[in-house]
Amino acid sequence: MSNEAKYIDIQNVGQTFKTKKGLFPALREINLSVAKGEFVALIGHSGCGKSTLLNLIAGLTTPTSGVLLCADREIAGPGPERAVVFQNHSLLPWLTCFENVYLAVERVFAATESKAQLKKRTEDALALVGLTAAAQKRPGEISGGMKQRVGIARALSMEPKVLLMDEPFGALDALTRAKLQDELLDIVARTRSTVVMVTHDVDEAVLLSDKIVMMTNGPAATIGEVLSVDLPRPRKRVALADDAEYQRYRKAVIDFLYTRQAHVEKVA
Repeated sequence: MSNEAKYIDIQNVGQTFKTKKGLFPALREINLSVAKGEFVALIGHSGCGKSTLLNLIAGLTTPTSGVLLCADREIAGPGPERAVVFQNHSLLPWLTCFENVYLAVERVFAATESKAQLKKRTEDALALVGLTAAAQKRPGEISGGMKQRVGIARALSMEPKVLLMDEPFGALDALTRAKLQDELLDIVARTRSTVVMVTHDVDEAVLLSDKIVMMTNGPAATIGEVLSVDLPRPRKRVALADDAEYQRYRKAVIDFLYTRQAHVEKVA
């Protein structure tokens, strides 16, 4: 397989956490490659290690075993080439939308660019997510969907090679979620970003992804199956609703999650 096809390369990764009750094996034997420009969804039941795996790719945690590579370099910590969008937008409430994005731009580009260039990068990122008019508003003055857009703008402003998203639309109502999914499709098409996204939502995974990575139940979760989604782009949700191929992919994911990985909630 070419290096281009292994832009992110995860080899035999395991993650064990120390807890008060002893060692907890979260992930085992994770082997996955993500090509440049590919959109990959991680899906599975709660506790299957999706966010743990995303944090490993982000460099926020270090694996207990195995190795993670990005562009042939070992991931040894966070880096500007990998930007993260969390479910809670994590904006600083005392700063405006513009200032929240500018902070990220400054961190990455201040050493090489003028203040005017940093300002333009910030404005361009806000324009990309349709928030030019809200630039001077603070997080407390805008809706949840708009906050999440600022989080996406902040991540994109760093011109990351990889966009990592941990259920970015999970806390939003259905209509706002659908709108942001459609906008994300457009943004990714324009920026050609490589995206790894954690989701619980089967329709979201099929609509957005080139590849769906289905995780087995934890503890000691691993990859149960990888499904390639060969639906042509650009994708339109209304047209896909009645598409037989879309329904086939959707059924395959549901079958994996609810038949082969039927989740039994443990009673404490």
